[in-house]
Amino acid sequence: MLLAQMLRQAGVDHLVVERQSRQHVLSRIRAGVLEWGTVDTLRRAGVGERMNTEGHVHETINIAWGGTELLSVNTMERVGRLMMAYGQTEIQKDLYAAADAVDAEPIFEADGVALHNFHQHESGPASISFLANGVKDRIECDFIAGCDGFHGVSRSSIPKEARTEYEKLYPFGWLGILSETPPLPILLYANHERGFALCSMRNPLLSRYYVQCPLTDTIEDWSDDRFWTELLARLPPEQAGSLRTGPSIEKSIAPLRSFVSEPMRFGRLFLAGDAAHIVPPTGAKGLNLAVSDVHYLSSALIGHYHGDDTGLDSYSSTALARVWGAVRFSWWLTTLLHRFPDQTAFDGRTQAQELAHLARSERAQAAMAEQYVGLDY
Repeated sequence: MLLAQMLRQAGVDHLVVERQSRQHVLSRIRAGVLEWGTVDTLRRAGVGERMNTEGHVHETINIAWGGTELLSVNTMERVGRLMMAYGQTEIQKDLYAAADAVDAEPIFEADGVALHNFHQHESGPASISFLANGVKDRIECDFIAGCDGFHGVSRSSIPKEARTEYEKLYPFGWLGILSETPPLPILLYANHERGFALCSMRNPLLSRYYVQCPLTDTIEDWSDDRFWTELLARLPPEQAGSLRTGPSIEKSIAPLRSFVSEPMRFGRLFLAGDAAHIVPPTGAKGLNLAVSDVHYLSSALIGHYHGDDTGLDSYSSTALARVWGAVRFSWWLTTLLHRFPDQTAFDGRTQAQELAHLARSERAQAAMAEQYVGLDY
């Protein structure tokens, strides 16, 4: 939807085909920490008005470990940049509202989507076929943007021999809840002997919390009471004492993986976001990487219609350079903050030493802050 909005601003004709219903898309709870590059991109796209009013600007990353240790890194002091808490669902609402304003609603609940004639050597226009509202349709186009997620049809339509995939699976998941309670005033990551925990916010009356859990766990294993007890046990006493609990309004378990598929272009098909790469949520990079992909891809497509294909030709290499930076950072932060099932005493001591080094080294803090708030596009 962001790509469509940016193309619409430039007068480039396009059509969005969505597998799910509008209600389903808006019911999903996803990311909430925005890099400032994402904030600026949304503003340039003309969908930042509500974000500017309701988004919560913050400048501190807090990491707790050892039960009582707490490190606070001020990103403004270290690298001169801020972050913003504003939920992905809210961004989605803003993008739908912008499309509604010009009668550009996507085609929702498209089933049986298939991509055709997008190989470079095939002549004639590319096309996409699908079934919507009981009617089969086929749309011809110059290019296809595969923004359809990890399980979508786009990446799998590229021949296996034409793509290289890199993957790392982590032996735990994140149990997340959303509660209508005032959040902690800080963004807090916790490394605890019982496992990782995260306290974040969506707005002044909406909190998002996570705890590390085994992949074998289910939602039914975790009552609200069990979740709050476990979360509080993993936080430093001061933060645990001030945290407000309450009924959850959403609860889910997400497995963690790092994944990259190269290249991000095959003929007239371009991949963006989770269709091409997945990162653990530890570094808050998934949504932000999708936005940077769209920044590069929209510029490339607009350039094409002005007679310049340089951006299209370099899209994959340009996007992947930033992707791999975020993949590495997310992997590093995940290994730093989680307890692994096979972690030895040696592993635990070296992890603690790395946290101690981070606490006493301003250069190490600056390196972490630079990557957390997002590298330049």
